[in-house]
Amino acid sequence: MSTLAVGTIKSASSAPPVFQNSSGTEKGQLIKAWVNFDGESTVAIRDSFNVSSITDNGTGNYFINFSNAMANANYCVVTGAGGGTGSLSDGSNVGDLATDKYRQEFGNGGSYSDFDRCFSMVIGDN
Repeated sequence: MSTLAVGTIKSASSAPPVFQNSSGTEKGQLIKAWVNFDGESTVAIRDSFNVSSITDNGTGNYFINFSNAMANANYCVVTGAGGGTGSLSDGSNVGDLATDKYRQEFGNGGSYSDFDRCFSMVIGDN
């Protein structure tokens, strides 16, 4: 077993690095974007990667805007939320996937709700 200890990994092209096994089969990808934000009152990003801003479309309804666009709209979004107005009883909905943004919605008791802790990460091609 070998250990690779470097400060930077750089792709040989404009594409992101690919993780492969010794046979050359792709074994994984990096997270392309993620965000941790406060969804109550004035929406504020706590920390993020490849997320430039969040558009507040009303209670529990947001656009997550990418800094660098995705290659297509066929990416995967994983979301979660908690704190604030209650538990996330109705879950979250993701829609309107575009190369530059997607819609993230949170529900509680049959209606949209704002939450103190909102999370999202994106996996796909960019």
